[in-house]
Amino acid sequence: MYSAPTDPADQQRMRRAFARSAETLGATVTGPEVWGWHGRTLSARAQYPDQGACWLRLLSAPEDKAAGKLWEGNREAAALFDGRLRKPLLYDTTQSSTDSYAYRAELHEYVAEPVLSASPVLRTDPDPSARWWESLRTDLDYVSSTPTDRVAVRQEWVDRAVPRFLHMPGPRITDCTTAHGDLHTANLTSLTPYLLDWEGFGRAPAGYDAAMLLAYSLLVPEFAQRIRDTFPVLKTEPGRVAQIIVITEPLQAASSGDHPELVPALHALGDELA
Repeated sequence: MYSAPTDPADQQRMRRAFARSAETLGATVTGPEVWGWHGRTLSARAQYPDQGACWLRLLSAPEDKAAGKLWEGNREAAALFDGRLRKPLLYDTTQSSTDSYAYRAELHEYVAEPVLSASPVLRTDPDPSARWWESLRTDLDYVSSTPTDRVAVRQEWVDRAVPRFLHMPGPRITDCTTAHGDLHTANLTSLTPYLLDWEGFGRAPAGYDAAMLLAYSLLVPEFAQRIRDTFPVLKTEPGRVAQIIVITEPLQAASSGDHPELVPALHALGDELA
């Protein structure tokens, strides 16, 4: 879970937009506020006349940047995957703008299960069941086989970022599949599991989701080994390429202050893969 924006003006701006969006959608907020990364989103449990308990999520961006992959991701994922795998259904959306900011509000199915971890970085072993792992593998297989024009990872970014953060040439992406795009334990629930937060899904190197889950779980060796056992793609050459690309992302985030505790383990895995 993330903190509210440090600027009180941003907090109030988001809260006003959240309240307006709830009114527009006919939803009544019933739960505490939950902030997303760097205050970019604000969410809370809500009550919706047609569906009962729901999850209201507000995404904000400057008006000139309110487009593209992240802005449209959850809506486009709903069209492809709702009812076909274990993800919260998207019930309704609304969009607005004011004071040079754009807002997209999404009303999702409420999932009562807790997530595996409050942070993307796993710190203790949640030890999910064999059925949990089988369900996750089945759903990711379905995702990977679903065609999409969306692109989650571009070769141009790989060519820039891998040399900068891993001091090796960026590998060529030769095998692509569709990926959830942000698969870590804060986006997986503990029982079913449900796969949450689809805004970044798209075409990515084969094995990308498994590699992402592994990268954020390196501090818990038992859980990391279960990932390797469940997803044999990680032992293949495309899986090696996916891991090199994936670990560059949290290293880039760490350069801005996010999850520095993960950096030594990421570098150790990078040395292994090289």
